[in-house]
Amino acid sequence: MNARRQPNGAAARLNGAPPALNGTANPLNGTRPPRAILFDWDNTLIDSWVTIHEARNHLMRAMGQPERSLDQTKADARLSLRESFPLLFGDRWEEARDIYLGHFRAIHLDRLAALPGRELMLRSLAELGVFLGVVSNKTGPLLRREVERLGWSGLFGSVIGAGDASADKPACEPVHLALSESGVPPGEEVWFVGDTALDMQCAMNSGCVAVLLGEAANPEEFARFAPRLSFTDGTSLFRSLEGLRIHGGGPSS
Repeated sequence: MNARRQPNGAAARLNGAPPALNGTANPLNGTRPPRAILFDWDNTLIDSWVTIHEARNHLMRAMGQPERSLDQTKADARLSLRESFPLLFGDRWEEARDIYLGHFRAIHLDRLAALPGRELMLRSLAELGVFLGVVSNKTGPLLRREVERLGWSGLFGSVIGAGDASADKPACEPVHLALSESGVPPGEEVWFVGDTALDMQCAMNSGCVAVLLGEAANPEEFARFAPRLSFTDGTSLFRSLEGLRIHGGGPSS
């Protein structure tokens, strides 16, 4: 595991209305700006479903099981491998893990692509002085390899993947580890930004502000773990913070 320091700042609240899951950003009546923002990785900052889906179906063929639809892959991939594979493959889960990771390692860097606008969002947030980190259920070494390939290592004070903490998302342990060198305790001054209900659950388990980034493909998914804030894209997220005048303002991306 490799946690990196970066001089980086994060909490605001909704106006009491229920979270908007239709792509409209929720309004802010924030009291304190966030001092730290933790991001999920896959399909929050990078576009990875095609790669994950291919590696999963390679695994299914190798294990003599039917291939999965993309929707099934998305459901299976919410949890980390050490959480989900014993449920899917029983006593053969470690064999399945090795097959999956072997194929994934062979293809993931060549297909790695940031989601539109995410790099500008991250660089703009870093200029505001916000501590930025990643908390993902992707295996830690693979995650850090991807961060490095994109040239983003210097943007993050911590990059925490599955297996780095004693438990994986939605448990609070990876959030605590990600914040351990930030000087910011878990709480209202930390936003946890993701694209799934599992991310919102992780935020709530950690006592942080749950933030949905992107369109909610299935709003019903968030019935139990609704985001406090919702943004359609990185520009709207950044502008909401810029409007809080963190440290006197920031770049207008």
